[in-house]
Amino acid sequence: MANRVICDIPLNRVEGDLEIKVAVEDGRVVDAWSSGTMFRGFERMLVGRAPLDGLVITPRICGICSLTHLTAAAKALDGIAGVAPPPNAGRLRNVALMAETMQSDVRQSVLMHMNGFANVFHSGHDLYDQAVARYASLAGERSLDVVRQTKRIVEIIALIGGQWPHTSFMVPGGVVYAPPVSDILKCRNILSQFRSWYEGTVLGCPTERWLEVDSRQALEAWLAESSRHRESDVGFLIRFGLGAGLGNLGRGYDRFLSYGSLELPEGTTVAGTAGRLVAAGFAEGVTVEAFDQARIAEHVASSWYRDYPGGRHPFDGETEPVPSGDEGGKYSWSKAPRYKGLAAETGPLAERIVAGDPLFRDLIADGGANALVRQLARLTRPTTYFQAMDAWLGELIQRFGEPVYHHPGDLQDGEGIGLCQAARGALGHWVRIKDGRIAHYQIITPTAWNGAPRDSEGLRGPWEEALIGIPVSDPDNPALLGHVVRSFDPCLVCTVHVVGASGRRTL
Repeated sequence: MANRVICDIPLNRVEGDLEIKVAVEDGRVVDAWSSGTMFRGFERMLVGRAPLDGLVITPRICGICSLTHLTAAAKALDGIAGVAPPPNAGRLRNVALMAETMQSDVRQSVLMHMNGFANVFHSGHDLYDQAVARYASLAGERSLDVVRQTKRIVEIIALIGGQWPHTSFMVPGGVVYAPPVSDILKCRNILSQFRSWYEGTVLGCPTERWLEVDSRQALEAWLAESSRHRESDVGFLIRFGLGAGLGNLGRGYDRFLSYGSLELPEGTTVAGTAGRLVAAGFAEGVTVEAFDQARIAEHVASSWYRDYPGGRHPFDGETEPVPSGDEGGKYSWSKAPRYKGLAAETGPLAERIVAGDPLFRDLIADGGANALVRQLARLTRPTTYFQAMDAWLGELIQRFGEPVYHHPGDLQDGEGIGLCQAARGALGHWVRIKDGRIAHYQIITPTAWNGAPRDSEGLRGPWEEALIGIPVSDPDNPALLGHVVRSFDPCLVCTVHVVGASGRRTL
């Protein structure tokens, strides 16, 4: 008879409140359940408020990606007002959003994911002693350096928007403030210093050299080319991750979703796809098709909300909590968003696959997505931002004095959709205004996509599926499960317990 235990694994170094339960048979995960354990009710508290209140309230949803929620909220109101922000407003919005994303990418990779390399579980790894010296909590040399260096990049947001986090400088029609040239020059200097540090220690080479890496073979050649490459954070991630088997763990469904982001302002020299720097699309494997938000639906069969059959589009959705315990198979406060009825992962890897990036398409060609390639996509995403970010700051100087705001007039009744890419992936706000007040507000976050529970068809969410087959040699320290879940960068705090024949114990 198979030896079966139910494990809830303690998983810190993430954001929010989440419990993941796995069933283990003969040392491998055979089933998984992702449970969001906190109901916050932001969507409900917005109903009945003035339309502009969403610009102040929604950034408070998250202190890590507050600017992304502001972006989505402002874009939804842009749509309702029927106003297009001036090009310089688009540049300011984009630069601020990119600064927030870059800080998150580097901090999550080093402080939350690679920190796990110092776990005693890996003590037999050839690079373990180096991992402890570099990434141990509160002591690792690289961890301390990352904290110091990444705090400066969000000063760009403070110069543009007055503060970070929880700024509200975006409004329907643009932004509230045009920074003087002196502040834009400061932003450019901060970006230059951050890029110099990133290329010198995180990447180990110029951005231009990294962008030449277009296949698995080219990546292996890059790694062998220089000790600077191997000793960089990117090089160490690859070397340690391969040795730990992360390249074979956490596959999931191999479906990828990107809403697209960072619209190209009129007159820019920056190139993109369909008017955006970050492409929109849905991919099964490496086959990409156009994205259509009308094909999104949220399921609540496994969620503590009032039931409805099948899935509903966010404009038809509702958030009516029914805390019923495990009655009816419900186990999460998170809904289960689906695209075309399918679970799909989102995040930096999804962006690279949808964009047709040859390196990441090649890396998933044989064995699909995995924990290592997801984290590699996140840690190297700043290389796709530097040139555009500097160009937009330069254009702001060249076009100084041009408007940053088009007055939208009084906000009329209507519906608006705000879509963008947060650090963790696809974020959407669906807003309806009636009689001058918010009548409906639905939000789908990246972690709602990645950490979704089962849908009305009983199909697992993306990281539930990615956990299937993971080896658990030590139920008291299931480190590999942590690496897989953190490769999705959960915006939740995870608490996990182990349940065996003798009962439940918290680890």
